[in-house]
Amino acid sequence: MAKEIERKFLVIGDAWRELAKGTRYRQGYLSTVKERTVRVRTIDDSGYLTIKGITVGASRLEFEYDIPVDDATQLLDELCEKPIIDKHRYKIQYEGLIWEVDEFHGENEGLIVAEVELTSEDQQFVKPDWVGEEVTADPRYFNSNLIRHPYTQW
Repeated sequence: MAKEIERKFLVIGDAWRELAKGTRYRQGYLSTVKERTVRVRTIDDSGYLTIKGITVGASRLEFEYDIPVDDATQLLDELCEKPIIDKHRYKIQYEGLIWEVDEFHGENEGLIVAEVELTSEDQQFVKPDWVGEEVTADPRYFNSNLIRHPYTQW
């Protein structure tokens, strides 16, 4: 059993851009009910299937499995709910943690968020200057909700 503890924040300015190179992610959802999400994702030439449980605070169960990239692409194109999440992810090391900055495209153009995974919900950490308001508890920013209510329609 795996547990994910993650905090999510809005990004301020462009200073983060020079700190890492982005990688394209495409992801879609086979299930987006409150109790669980089932996500399909491609990253470069790799495919993944991820099952996540309900979020409690900043924690939830998460299971991820490698799948053939051709299968992932077909699932994204033919079975996943639309629109597909299309984004570039930048991984930035800061004060001993990896921050993942997601810059969204398509229906979610203009949205940029930063996430940091922690080992406990009460773990202390230093925020980079380009990290702004926390949105961990705001369900509008869950990727699974961005397919039903894209950022460009807020």
